[in-house]
Amino acid sequence: QVQLVESGGGLVQAGGTLRLSCALSRSILNFNAIGWYRQAPGKQRELVASIRSGGSTSYADSMKGRSTISRDNSKNTVYLQMNSLKPEDTAVYYCNAELQVTVEGALRDYWGQGTQVTVSS
Repeated sequence: QVQLVESGGGLVQAGGTLRLSCALSRSILNFNAIGWYRQAPGKQRELVASIRSGGSTSYADSMKGRSTISRDNSKNTVYLQMNSLKPEDTAVYYCNAELQVTVEGALRDYWGQGTQVTVSS
């Protein structure tokens, strides 16, 4: 079983910064990709940023230039640094890990419990 534990959320004023952490119970190099998603009230969950096992990263257009996803392999932890936060960034942020579970390529997703980010105007 894989466990993901997010931390670092909180209340911040517009223009502020937060760094979210996602600690995994297994080596992060085991996973195809690890991503941060968010879900605001009444909206669908959306991808914010992801990092693949090879190190390549991708970002949602809304977060490009304002966020950085990184990892510390020795700590099995993935981070999301968010800068210049806006009220519309308010959401529950979830960590997701994608694992290949069969040699044929079947994938399984694991999720953390989420951490609340609230940006006040």
